[in-house]
Amino acid sequence: MSSAGAATGVRERRWTPSAPVDVELTLSPHRRGSGDPAWRRTPDRAIWRTSRTPEGPGTLRVTSRMGEVHGQAWGPGAEWLLETLPQALGADDDVAGFAGALDGPRQAGAAALVADLAARHPGLRIGRTLRVFEALVPAVLEQKVVGREAWRAWRWLMRKYGEPAPGPAPEGMAVMPPPQVWRTIPSWDWHRAGVEAVRARTIINAARHADKLEATALGGPDSAEADRLLRALPGIGVWTSAEVRQRGHGDPDAPSVGDFHLPGMVGWAFTGQKTDDAGMLELLEPFRGHRHRVVKLIELSGLRPPARGPRMPARDYRSF
Repeated sequence: MSSAGAATGVRERRWTPSAPVDVELTLSPHRRGSGDPAWRRTPDRAIWRTSRTPEGPGTLRVTSRMGEVHGQAWGPGAEWLLETLPQALGADDDVAGFAGALDGPRQAGAAALVADLAARHPGLRIGRTLRVFEALVPAVLEQKVVGREAWRAWRWLMRKYGEPAPGPAPEGMAVMPPPQVWRTIPSWDWHRAGVEAVRARTIINAARHADKLEATALGGPDSAEADRLLRALPGIGVWTSAEVRQRGHGDPDAPSVGDFHLPGMVGWAFTGQKTDDAGMLELLEPFRGHRHRVVKLIELSGLRPPARGPRMPARDYRSF
């Protein structure tokens, strides 16, 4: 365990959600690969996260036992992290509305499949962190590259420019640097991280508008205004916007259109055939309002077409 900030007093909160919450499953979308400096699961089944809150950097440790969630936090952002812990774990998620939607006029087979998948994961919630720029940076790093390439870049930049996590966080954890630091990262460090100029420019430009983007999270899970603002920025399209809104706003209806794998998975789950983005949206249309949730359930199910053809290779921009 790291000693950095250990002298800082711990803050604690206990919260009993109205329905069962799977803490790890709900917080897992914020994990960016193995060794993510901002996300850890320890052997005691605790989930650790770091965040740069409006009050400053903070470390959060979350556990759950017998239906009660226990949060501990350290650093200047501790109180904010505990105050927003229910939202991060899906307190605002309309699970009841989703269950009711499955009883409506649906295609019987599709509705039955989705209902069965939801029953297998009763603790899944679509939480919202209220930290939009924090979700945006790794999403941009993941644009049009394989996951391990993006996660390598994220780790490198976090270790170089992040600050040590407050409190007794697991060794190597760090807090994401503020937007003003992202604006000043030199081109050679983007190069060393394996990030080409297009993605670097997208992050630098978004950092200039970070305050405006953060304000959109205050409006709740309906993220239409956030989608408009995000997609008005150069380099941010429908896929990146959806990835950000899923995490920062907790939008259950923001499917990741443009993803390399998702259309095939959704098509296979519903029809036994792969499809494209347009076909995926057509299949998800009966579940409008919860399309991202349905995609998440399909991802968790393991239903996917047989793998054929070569994998997309990881690129390394540092060698030239």
